[in-house]
This record gives sequence, structure tokens and C-alpha cells, in this order.
Amino acid sequence: METGVWISLLGYFVLMIAIGVYAMQKATSSSEDYMLGGRGLSPKVAALSAGASDMSGWLLLGLPGAMFVSGLGSAWIGIGLLVGAFFNWTLVAPRLREQTVHYGNAITIPEFLANRFPTRALSLRTVSAVVIVVFFAVYTASGLVAGGKLFESAFAGVFNFGGMSDYSAGVVITLGIVLVYTVIGGFLAVSLTDFVQGCIMMLALVIMPAVVLFGEGGGGFAQASQTLNEVDPSLLTWTEGLTIIGWLSAVTWGLGYFGQPHIIVRFMAIRSLKEVPVARNIGMSWMAISLIGAVSLGLFGRAFAVRNGMDVEDPETIFIILADLLFHPLVTGFLYAALLAAIMSTISSQLLVSSSSLTEDFYRLFLRKQASDKETVAIGRLCVVLVGIVAVMIASNPDSQVLGLVSNAWAGFGSAFGPLIILSLMWRRTNGAGAIAGMVVGALTVMIWISLGWNGSFMGGPGVYEIIPGFIAAWVAIMVVSLATADAGEYQHIER
Repeated sequence: METGVWISLLGYFVLMIAIGVYAMQKATSSSEDYMLGGRGLSPKVAALSAGASDMSGWLLLGLPGAMFVSGLGSAWIGIGLLVGAFFNWTLVAPRLREQTVHYGNAITIPEFLANRFPTRALSLRTVSAVVIVVFFAVYTASGLVAGGKLFESAFAGVFNFGGMSDYSAGVVITLGIVLVYTVIGGFLAVSLTDFVQGCIMMLALVIMPAVVLFGEGGGGFAQASQTLNEVDPSLLTWTEGLTIIGWLSAVTWGLGYFGQPHIIVRFMAIRSLKEVPVARNIGMSWMAISLIGAVSLGLFGRAFAVRNGMDVEDPETIFIILADLLFHPLVTGFLYAALLAAIMSTISSQLLVSSSSLTEDFYRLFLRKQASDKETVAIGRLCVVLVGIVAVMIASNPDSQVLGLVSNAWAGFGSAFGPLIILSLMWRRTNGAGAIAGMVVGALTVMIWISLGWNGSFMGGPGVYEIIPGFIAAWVAIMVVSLATADAGEYQHIER
């Protein structure tokens, strides 16, 4: 491995750990500090933290890989996400920032739901915490899979020691670095590192497609388009071979935004309500640029590979292959750091949210109700490590697909929490019984749909993405059960 690559990567690792140390000194003295940064995030940090924790390794691996294989038809996923993120910032962010303070200064999503529906508080906190921990274990595993693929592709043989494969070493090293700054610095460290990582990711997704198109061997836009058209004309069409079900399965990824705890928790931590629109504008701009870059990378990376006779066995590694092939070692190291940034920003956020639920909604609720802030911070740190270990076990299979794992967890959260968050903030007749019904029905529908294989093939036709039936079933369950168990005394007024 070139010295320049190591210099860039070591610089990135040192920076992440330094931010963790800084955050430890600034905001880890209480539960609210450690798990929510004292609700003091600036708009730019909140925006890029939400974006970076959202996108994960799938932005540089999964989405380009899908574009590499299927062409523009896969871009509908990105369009759906962009629309979903906009409405999430517009509808959910301001209301959630206000109402989590109004209802008992809640610092986790389960705690907010319990405070919002006090007659079902215990059940809501328990069920929602279980859903968070289960799906985040899978989600975190997807990030570790991406880390394993990076080390397997880019550092072959370098970390192969003690009988451990390159892939396994990558999984362990990725988790180890994340644990350092997450455990010591908590939410503030995660958010600040997300901000830096978001900047690195966006810059990489601007540089890489530009060099692929206009650098040596690229041939420019016209040549790339001609090459793709010769390989398969459908690669350059938005609808060729795309069924209505396939289109819906792609664009409905956007529904998942309303129920992602690691994203919407950033809304709770923004410094003030009036700064939400500023954060939204920053976040949406960052997301648009990053998605366009990822789509371009996968599409034009396919053209580059064909023109230069490259054999790409795993399309999800096209970013890694091109980073190693086209750039000076110092820049290659920076691009690897961008991929690690995408991976780590999401893993750290997911570990912290899982830890928060285990600490606040299990330990403090059932075991030590009078636990001190110092004790809960210590337990929170321990829970971060435990969830990480479980995720390593799930990620042990090197054949796992990043996009597949992400899609399952994304659908699970989107269905279990999405309708509930929207209705709890915007429909005053939502009650505790309806909330529990929606959460359980949404999560179970997704798990059953996946287990029956209907996301791959449904009634002899193409598969239906599990978030569609899950989201609809949860929404209907909340409304039906809330109306059937109407209790006027339980309704809480929600400020519009």
C-alpha cells in the first residue's frame, strides 16, 4: 500500500479521535449532554449530521453499484429519498423539536412517545426500544459490511493476521475506530464528526465522477453515453423495463425518512426552532449534490469499465476500484477516508441511538430509576459497545449486500415509526393504543414480508418493497385502533 494512502487515512483517524476528545470535555456530563448534545447543535452541524448519518456506505457503495448494474432506473431511489427528506424536514423537524421539549424534555424517541401517550407509557417505551435495538443491529451491520468490503478490496493482505480474513479485519477495525470517538464523546462527538465526514463525502462525490468522465480514459460525457448505449440502451432510460411496482418500490424509499430514529433525533437537538428552516436548506443542498454524484459515479463508472476492459466482479466496489486506479496515493487515501466517513457516520449514530434506548428505556426504567447522570453515561457507553458486538456477528458473512441490509432496516424503521411520528405530531385523535398497534403492525408486516420473500417476487411478478405494505398497514392500524378506543381524556393538544 502506498505511503500517501496511509498518510491520508491516519490523518483522518486522528481527526476523528481528536473530535471525540473535544466533545468529551464539552458535553458528556449528563444524559442530555451525552445522548442529545444538550440540544445545542447549530443549523449546519444538525443538517450535515442528519445527512451523513442517513446516507451511510450505501451512498458510495450500494447506490453506485445499483446504477452500475441497472442504469438510470435505479436513480428513482435517490429521487424518492430527496422528496422524502424534504417533507421530513418540513413536516416533522419543527414539530418534533418543539414537542419533545414540551412533553417532558424527552431525549429519546421512546421517551417522547411515552410522554405523548402517558396511559400507555410503559408499553410504548418497551416496544419502541425493542424495535430500535433489533433493526439498528441489522442497520449497523450493513455499515460494517461496507467497511469489510473496503478493506477486502483496497487493503488485500495488509491486515490478514491470526487467521483473520481481510474482510473480517475490516469489520473489526471499522467498528473499533467508531467505538473510540462514540464512547468517549457521545452525541456531540458523533454530530461533529458527521459534519466533517459529510463535507468529505460530498467533496469525494464531486471529484470522482468528474475525473471518471473527463480524466484519462474517460472520454467525456458524449463518449460515455455512446458506450452505455452500445452496452445496453436501457441503461440511459428512466423507465425502460421498469414496472409500476418496481417504480413504487424505488420511490417509496422516501417514506422511510419519517421513522428513522438516528435522523430525526437530529431535529430534537437543533439549537432552536427558528433555525430549522436554515438547517433544512443546508441539508437538502448537501443531499442533492451527494446523490447526483453517487448516481453519476455508478453510471459513468460502468462506461469507464467497459471502455478500459475492466472486470468488475462486485459492482458495489466500483468506488474503491476507481479510487485506486485513477488518483495519486494521497488523493486515494482521501477517497478511502470519504468511504469510511460514510460508513462511520451512520454506524456511530445508530450505536448511540441504540445505546440511548437501552439506557433510558430499559436500564433507567426497569433497573435503576434513580440512577445518577454519571451512572447513566457510563451505562450508555457500555451499551454502545454491546450493540457493536452484536452487529459484528450479523456482519460476519462477507457475501452480504450493503443495499439489501440497508433496505430491510430502512423499511423496518420507516414502517414501525414513520406513520406513528407523523400522526402523533399532526393528528390529535391518535392515542396510546393506536400508537402501539401501529408500531407492532408496521414492524411485523415488514418482517413477515421479508421472510416470505415477497420483496423479491410477489404473486408471480416483481417483488414489492416491504415498506409499502408496512407503512400502509401501520397507518391504518393507528387510525382504526385510535378511533375504536377513543378516550377524550388521553388526547394531547399538538401545536400546529
